[in-house]
Amino acid sequence: MELINPGVGLIFWTTLVFLILFVLLTKFAWKPIVNMIKKRNESIQKALDDADEARQELSELDEKQKAMIEASRKEKDSILEEAKSMREQMISDAKKETQNVVNKMKSEAKDDIEKQKNEAIREIKNQVSELSVDIAEKILKQELENKEKHNKLVDKLLDDVKLN
Repeated sequence: MELINPGVGLIFWTTLVFLILFVLLTKFAWKPIVNMIKKRNESIQKALDDADEARQELSELDEKQKAMIEASRKEKDSILEEAKSMREQMISDAKKETQNVVNKMKSEAKDDIEKQKNEAIREIKNQVSELSVDIAEKILKQELENKEKHNKLVDKLLDDVKLN
């Protein structure tokens, strides 16, 4: 029953012990505990600030990375475009050079054909003239055998020379 209805002495001594304990805790324990809690809060706040700063730096790095990737894509596209242009230029130059070589070969072939044609014509003329001389020689031999025909031929030739 004493626990339900405590005596005055018990209440007094319990209150006195509580107050002494409270004063001792306030003086020696509360300040270090409060200081430790403040330090812990500051540490947590600093960690949160550092995390925010790191997150922001990561965001900036991500943006820089995206910018660098875009720049490298543009440079790659530029290099590919330049290579394509150079390839087309080289093909065009090769076609022009080939066309020039073909035209030169055609021209040389035409010149060779013309030379061979002229040589053939000259050869034919030489053969015709040799044949003509041979034929004329044979005809003259026949006509010179007869004196009368010979005199007629000389007269005719003289008349032709006088007319010219």
